Amino acid sequence: MFTPTPRQNEILGLARLNGRVNVEELAAKFDVTPQTIRKDLNDLCGQRLLTRTHGGAILASGVENVAYEARRHLADDEKRRIGEHAASLISNGSSLFINIGTTTEEVARALRAHEGLLVITNNIHVAGILLPSQRIDVIVAGGMLRRADGGIVGEQAVDFMSQFKVDYAVIGVSAIDDDGSLLDFDYREVRVAQAIIANARNVILVADSMKFTRTAPVRIGHLSEINIFVTDRNPPESIAEICRHSGTTVAVAPGAPMDEPVDEPVEESEPA
Repeated sequence: MFTPTPRQNEILGLARLNGRVNVEELAAKFDVTPQTIRKDLNDLCGQRLLTRTHGGAILASGVENVAYEARRHLADDEKRRIGEHAASLISNGSSLFINIGTTTEEVARALRAHEGLLVITNNIHVAGILLPSQRIDVIVAGGMLRRADGGIVGEQAVDFMSQFKVDYAVIGVSAIDDDGSLLDFDYREVRVAQAIIANARNVILVADSMKFTRTAPVRIGHLSEINIFVTDRNPPESIAEICRHSGTTVAVAPGAPMDEPVDEPVEESEPA
């Protein structure tokens, strides 16, 4: 039976607080070598408590999402680029849904210069972002306010969204499975997202590449239901093939770095 060391427990605590951890920062904090930290991360990843990324690890998903404030700082540059590119696909004078998520909020920020938009949202942060924009009308769904992230969920929000038929839906997800399933954590949020997809002429999925390595328990839908998938780098071949087969356009936001491999597992260790 795996029992984390005190240092590994502290690493887990930092990951829960911040959403991710960095090898070099951890090595400095604990006054050990990067190789020692890599072994700690490999141990924790082997138990599916963390997921390795280039230079560190992120909190592994499963049945509980990373806290909202931590998610806001995960892949923030990537989300900004995705948001700007997704916004460029939406023409002035359009109607659109924007759902819950830190990436969809970046789309809202990038839309502030648009004119003549009608935005329907179940995300109070999106409403706040667009509030100063005099040329954008905002309608906020009714329903249960989820304090953790400002999302409005539940049957009332589902019924509300079903009253509309809009030009675009901008949706985010918590994870994308290898089979193309779009996944999230809260079934109440998923019901609203499904209503949004069903009542939009064009569906734009915005998701950074971390979503390819994560899991979540509730199925929203499938990549085949998406018209345009905006992400920050080329997806894995299995996902790319699903998009090609389904006619889903993959749009990589400009400014993507060269693909970098995840750190290789380190076999050797040294005394801590």
